[in-house]
Amino acid sequence: MQSSGGSEITRLLCAFSNGEPGADARLMELTYRELRKIAAGLMRREPGRSLQTTELVHEAYLRLVDQAATSWRDRAHFFQVAAHMMREILVDRARKRNAGKRGGGAPEVTLDRALDFVAAQSADLLVLDEALTRLQSRDARQCQVVEMRFFAGMSEDEIAKVLGVSARTVNREWRMARAWLYAELHQ
Repeated sequence: MQSSGGSEITRLLCAFSNGEPGADARLMELTYRELRKIAAGLMRREPGRSLQTTELVHEAYLRLVDQAATSWRDRAHFFQVAAHMMREILVDRARKRNAGKRGGGAPEVTLDRALDFVAAQSADLLVLDEALTRLQSRDARQCQVVEMRFFAGMSEDEIAKVLGVSARTVNREWRMARAWLYAELHQ
C-alpha cells in the first residue's frame, strides 16, 4: 500500500470522527484509489461478478461513514476495516445467492486456493468465511493478520504497525494461520 498522504488521511480520519464538515468527502477523495485496488483484487476472485468494483467500494464506504464514532488510529487501520467490510459484503451476497440452492454442502477449498484466497465459486467464499470465523474465535490476531494481508493487501510491516507487534510476529502468525486454515479446509 502506498504511504503518500498517510498523515493527511490520518488527520482526516480524526477530523471525520470529530464531525468536521467536509472531512468525509476529502477522505473519500484521498482513499478512493486504494479502496478500488482492494475491491478490484477481491472482485477478480468473485464468480459471476454480481457486483461491480465501484459498487463494492461505495457500499463499503457507506458502511465506513456509518462508523464515524470509531476511533480511527491511522490510515492502515482504516484500510483494514474497509477490507473487512468488503469481505462481509461479498460473503453476504454469496449467502443470498446460495440461499435458494438445495442439496449438498459447499465444496471443499484446496490448500492452494485457501492460501491464495481464490474463491472460484461463491460457495468457496462461504467455506473460507466460515473457516475465518472459526479462526477468529480461536485466535483473533491470526484472523486479523489474514484479513489485513489478503483483503487489504497490507505488508507485514504495515500489519505489525496496526497490531503493535513486530513484523516477525506477523510472519509467524501468518504461517500459523495458513497451517490452521489448511487443516480446517481439509476436514
